[in-house]
Amino acid sequence: MRNTVDMVDDPEYEEEEEPSFSDPEDFVDDVEDEELLEDILREKPQETDGIDSVVVVDNVPQVGPERLEKLKNVIHKIFSKFGKITTEFYPEADGTTKGYIFLEYSSPNQALEAVKNADGYKLDKQHTFRVNLFTDFDKYMNISDEWDPPAKQPFKDFGNMRHWIEDPDCRDQYSVIYEAGERTAIFANDAKEPILAEERARWTETYVRWSPKGTYLATFHQRGIALWGGEKFKQIQRFSHQGVSLIDFSPCERYVVTFSPLMDTKEDPQAIIIWDILTGQKKRGFHCESSAHWPIFKWSHDGKFFARMTQDTLSIYETPSMGLLDKKSLKINGIKDFSWSPGDNIIAFWVPEDKDIPARVTLMQMPSRQEIRVRNLFNVVDCKLHWQRNGDYLCVKVDRTPKGTQGVVTNFEIFRMREKQVPVDVVEMKESIIAFAWEPNGSKFAVLHGESPRINASFYHVKNNGKIELIKMFDKQQANSIFWSPQGQFMVLAGLRSMNGALAFVDTSDCTMMNIAEHYMASDVEWDPTGRYVVTSVSWWSHKVDNAYWVWTFQGRLLQKNNKDRFCQLLWRPRPPTLLSADQIKMIKKDLKKYSKTFEQKDRLSQSKASKELVDKRRTMLDDYRRYREEALKNYQEQKSMRLELRGGVDTDELDSNVDDWEEETIEFFCDEKIIALDDL
Repeated sequence: MRNTVDMVDDPEYEEEEEPSFSDPEDFVDDVEDEELLEDILREKPQETDGIDSVVVVDNVPQVGPERLEKLKNVIHKIFSKFGKITTEFYPEADGTTKGYIFLEYSSPNQALEAVKNADGYKLDKQHTFRVNLFTDFDKYMNISDEWDPPAKQPFKDFGNMRHWIEDPDCRDQYSVIYEAGERTAIFANDAKEPILAEERARWTETYVRWSPKGTYLATFHQRGIALWGGEKFKQIQRFSHQGVSLIDFSPCERYVVTFSPLMDTKEDPQAIIIWDILTGQKKRGFHCESSAHWPIFKWSHDGKFFARMTQDTLSIYETPSMGLLDKKSLKINGIKDFSWSPGDNIIAFWVPEDKDIPARVTLMQMPSRQEIRVRNLFNVVDCKLHWQRNGDYLCVKVDRTPKGTQGVVTNFEIFRMREKQVPVDVVEMKESIIAFAWEPNGSKFAVLHGESPRINASFYHVKNNGKIELIKMFDKQQANSIFWSPQGQFMVLAGLRSMNGALAFVDTSDCTMMNIAEHYMASDVEWDPTGRYVVTSVSWWSHKVDNAYWVWTFQGRLLQKNNKDRFCQLLWRPRPPTLLSADQIKMIKKDLKKYSKTFEQKDRLSQSKASKELVDKRRTMLDDYRRYREEALKNYQEQKSMRLELRGGVDTDELDSNVDDWEEETIEFFCDEKIIALDDL
């Protein structure tokens, strides 16, 4: 290709006149910037950009230049916990700060966290921080004087949320997942056979969970959680949390906690979300490094507080604000575990030994944070906290290695929570501990100890005189789990999974074995809320054959064997706490004989009703047979001409037809002969 110089030198090249791009002298440009640069102008910085990441802190100490640097360090240490601070501004007048400062974070979410957690922070006796977003000033200055009432929301009637409690026969309900999770059903328990209440295909993608009082049934889905309830199990609420895998309810059923490993970001915590069940609103999100010990948050018995443990820190939050209690966490060096009392707002935690400082168990009252009992422990390997269900006792299982010995010795430190100064009793056991469990409504506890095949089951009673008495010990038990009845007194000692499902039904009032049975390869044991029935099951999740659940009485009498294809999970529906007082319950127990006559009569009626149902069923079957027989005879008669034609006109329908062709033959044979002497008579 020739370049431009060659083209100019070429005589055949004629230069054309270049067109003019200039505007005429009288031209007026009427095109606005918004038309030409609309997309760019949209991104034009505004005066308000960035201020949603700014917080204003009031009640800051007024200091001079000599103390300003120290104040900045203290402020930065407090507020940098909530995010990265990009700008700090300390207004001054007459050589001292004005008592308020401006802090800018790298994102609005961090500024919001600072407002939630630092507002009300007490720096010293004279200075308590008040923290607000900078944007709040414009919001509150522009509030209209006219109030518009909010639009009324339509009322959604979900029916009677506790209808199952009103069942005249007092049947409890339970959920069953089978066909490898494809089907979920709700049954009402009956001594004869379960009564189907609801069944749906693909109701949940993994498993289900009942709320603590049985009001809601939670199902899992890829996009979140759904809650169901009422007589027809309508959808009550749903919570969008992508990839949710774990949930937990507050004891009061007001909040639900969800966990997903997919949605956490540094700026916007989404791994753990606390939701308000009634409104469906997100209350707060949290980061989560690991869900190995779920639940991450542990709730107080009344749902007013929840707490989580991180390295050297115990953070206690209060509802409904979801903010830190007193705006700060507890600094506890080396904290290993903690647990709330099931009956009081008392939290127990333990700390291992550190050089010359012994291990210790601490009981702390909330929200005052007053230590009501501290117990020092020595040569500690590990501790486990076990509360009795009413919070009357706390058992701290302490594994220790005494000096001069190589083995591990276990001590049970029993804290008497209802007595003054919380006295502690000790039970020492030199054998390895397999399982421990408190009686739910009582002062007894059971321990499995020893090595297979010599596993012993020991029963202890915590007496009022300050002594702990060994009631009974059963030796050579095939058991690795303890399951107390929710009402106490009765229990099941079970050898699950590796022990082939050995079952022992025990009455602890006199420590007698009511029955010994077996459910081969049983993986789970579940008591119903009343303590009248117990279910043993083989889950498809743990064992791929013999999947079924069996229903037993509390005495160990087998009532039902329910085989379900690829049965996965059975959960009893919890009951809310009784409305009866302790005195009313005592009165009912006292007059139980008077009530038992009514119940026995009702049982007989139910049995006669069952017999009537059986008779009706058989009568229906007989009627169906007669209708079938009449239809068959009708067809038989219609086909007679065809039979005669096929058999050459010979009628073979009657036994006495064609007697002329019969041959009669008589056969005689000797049977027996016996001679009896007259002398023998």
